[in-house]
Amino acid sequence: MTETINKDAIRERLLSKARDMVPALRERAAETSELCHLPEATIREMVDSGMFRALQPAKWGGYELDPVDFYKIQMILAEGCMSTAWVYGVVGVHSWQMGLFDDRAAQDFWSDDSAKLISSSYMPIGKVTPVEGGYRLSGQWGFSSGSKHCQAVFLGAICPPQEGDDANAPADARTFMLLEGEYEIVDNWDVMGLRGTGSHDIVVNDVFVPDYRTHKFSDGFEMQNPGNAVNDGTLYHLPFGAVFTRAVSTSSVGALRGALDTFIAQKAKPLPARSTRVTQDPYMLQAVAKVEATINQVRNMVIVDMENMMDKLSPGGGGLSIEERLNMRQNAAMASDMCCDAMDLLMKHCGGGSIFYEHPINLAFRDLHSGRTHAANAPDPCGAAFSSYALDTSPDKDGFRSEYGFI
Repeated sequence: MTETINKDAIRERLLSKARDMVPALRERAAETSELCHLPEATIREMVDSGMFRALQPAKWGGYELDPVDFYKIQMILAEGCMSTAWVYGVVGVHSWQMGLFDDRAAQDFWSDDSAKLISSSYMPIGKVTPVEGGYRLSGQWGFSSGSKHCQAVFLGAICPPQEGDDANAPADARTFMLLEGEYEIVDNWDVMGLRGTGSHDIVVNDVFVPDYRTHKFSDGFEMQNPGNAVNDGTLYHLPFGAVFTRAVSTSSVGALRGALDTFIAQKAKPLPARSTRVTQDPYMLQAVAKVEATINQVRNMVIVDMENMMDKLSPGGGGLSIEERLNMRQNAAMASDMCCDAMDLLMKHCGGGSIFYEHPINLAFRDLHSGRTHAANAPDPCGAAFSSYALDTSPDKDGFRSEYGFI
């Protein structure tokens, strides 16, 4: 039996802890980049504070906070270090997805230590062989953020069609959960930006995965998951795609906030060589205003969308239409794109010092553009999906499935 959770107190404590961490995250930026994974001090602070428990089921020591709280924590962390916020987002959201699996998967993983963490790579590239009681899985996956700090991994793969399956049915894409010792981490992360995420490759060689340690993408899309037998709150009836995609876009908002704050602090300092005051440069003033407006717009978009989603999927809320879900999905992808555009504008006014790798605005520029390359942050296919659906008048429109990506 779980204890009653004071969510308000936990929310304020975690937000305060994230804010307190920002100066130290900035100081560790060079070390984080050099290590190509998070420093032990950073990951330990987040684990010890309970940050990764934000969306974790209460049955397993989690707090079951609203997603808005989770994303606010992520945005604050990104003000100090986008790599840290990225790892927090993708690893933290896995504790939520575990609540969608059959609870036996959580028992396998958390029964001895509910603070353990999970990384992922959802690329559907694994080789799957059905066997009695489950599947045998092999393959190599890339971009598993935070993998060196984790004790399990979620991997994407497509189960081959079985005899009697409907030929017109969507592919049986699933997340496969493997425990530490069942996979190998290939240390190959050496990149331009988001270096501290440690997004190494994962290799699996013919490992048995019980059926209950798989999660169907279709169940996440339909919002009816095996884990709902024990985790039946609204939080665990949200669309998988909607929650996950924001975990890889929301850190952009905080990183842009941190870059703008740094820019303002540096430009406010009097320089002898400056012929005019910054406040007399209309182009720089316009750039600052536009970047500030972008931060406010994107931050509000994240918060309003998730609040609306929670309201509409709560009992009596009426539910979410496919068109609303597609619109929210487009907004999630646009977040990274809009922040990159604003970062480009800021960079133009930074001066020559910002071209050095150790400059904090240079780091933010590289991190933001690296985050934009994630498939979930591509706005064009998401926008096309929304527009196609909104303009479609075909009679089978209500049979839409998530063929354009996670929604």
